[in-house]
Amino acid sequence: MLLSTICTVFLLASSFIAARAEGGDAYDLHFDLAYDYGEATASNVLPETLPGIAPIHGSGEPLIIFNSRKSHSPPILGQQGDKPELIRPDRIRARPMRISRPRSNPEFQRARLHSMRHSQNLLLDWETIDVLGPDIEDRITLLELAKVTGNAYALNISQPNWYPLDPKWNTSIPFGWGIEEDGFRGHVFVTADNSTVILSIKGTTLSGAGPTAKKDRFNDNRLFSCCCGYVNWSWRMSTVCNCHSGGYRCDNQCLHEALLEDSVFYNTGVNLYKNITYLYPTANIWIVGHSLGGALASLLGATFGAPVVAFESPGERLAAERLHLPITVPSPYTEVSTYHVYHTADPIPSGACTGVHSLCASGGYALETRCHLGKTILYDTIGKLGWGASLRKHTIKTIVTQVLNEDWEDVSAGGRAVPEAVYEEDCIECFKWEFGDYKKPKGLSAELPYSNEQEVLSLVSDIDGPQHDIS
Repeated sequence: MLLSTICTVFLLASSFIAARAEGGDAYDLHFDLAYDYGEATASNVLPETLPGIAPIHGSGEPLIIFNSRKSHSPPILGQQGDKPELIRPDRIRARPMRISRPRSNPEFQRARLHSMRHSQNLLLDWETIDVLGPDIEDRITLLELAKVTGNAYALNISQPNWYPLDPKWNTSIPFGWGIEEDGFRGHVFVTADNSTVILSIKGTTLSGAGPTAKKDRFNDNRLFSCCCGYVNWSWRMSTVCNCHSGGYRCDNQCLHEALLEDSVFYNTGVNLYKNITYLYPTANIWIVGHSLGGALASLLGATFGAPVVAFESPGERLAAERLHLPITVPSPYTEVSTYHVYHTADPIPSGACTGVHSLCASGGYALETRCHLGKTILYDTIGKLGWGASLRKHTIKTIVTQVLNEDWEDVSAGGRAVPEAVYEEDCIECFKWEFGDYKKPKGLSAELPYSNEQEVLSLVSDIDGPQHDIS
């Protein structure tokens, strides 16, 4: 299987590297996790259940449990509840993309350990490589990725919020959907030749609407608030960490340690990503997500150098800084292969749902950040379509059925099907807060949480064992 996969990737890489010039060929990817075509062989059949994938380098207990594979029947249009006819199975297009990744896996793990122990970014030797990434200038590709993202909210096609996909895609490996699991969840999609994997991460479920709601809100307030979800004095009993230091002051070291706790989904995502690279060591891995899931996708992409498309994500740049991710130079938070897709009528990505009297705060969410990693594809739905700003527009359904349902401009007249992806220049957030070393955290150990440190130490120390590229 490994030899076959390497040959496939080599042939695919050879073909697209030859077409690297701007405007080069794009490639259609058809995802078929069912592997139900032709004769079943050891190279194209996955086990019915993946009951705890062994972590890379044999570093202890399994890092995450995969649920049973879910094989779905091909969708029949007109039988998907309130989903309109425009949501039809289509295709995802890939094209050459240059991305930056750490050159050495052991050095990367050492850098992670250094940042976790000392709260310092460590410069690494990065390399720029060519991979097949999503064609973000192709509207249909963004539409299909939005549907793949939306399906992270559903277990399988039998649920009304599952978006129909190409019949070859309708098998996935769900994670986090066990009866007793109430946190990080989504699906993993893989091409039939194992060359491309899409990790789709679920976003926030509102309070009372599902088993993950409590932990979702906890992660929202840890990642996207200025200081532990402290909006004003009335929130002092509901903060998600003890870093507030009086007034508008917050302890930096405490914030860093707070994001390293196992309760933060980012750390679960790191473990899952490692397991995926263990299963598919030569695959191109793309990560997608919506809202909280989009921010987690972006943080994982920045950690491992993977292409990301994030829909309606709150600003995650501040969380990346607090995590002290190993960085590139000279632009640590722009030289990542992340593309954020959102529109102006959604107040959450723009950081407009803030303040003690906002609807977000009324629901217990301190979503105060607005600055994003990578590039942003911004749809001006207020200026062009006359929409009003509303939290009702912060749904993946809005993206699928109202934003990406048609070309943004008249392509026949020379317009763009998708707005241009641009960097967010001069973005400022949490401007009224002061961050420094004000106190030793209360309720948080001054030492690194043992599970994370032990995990990284085992990865670093086992250099003589099997090596896997972070790809």
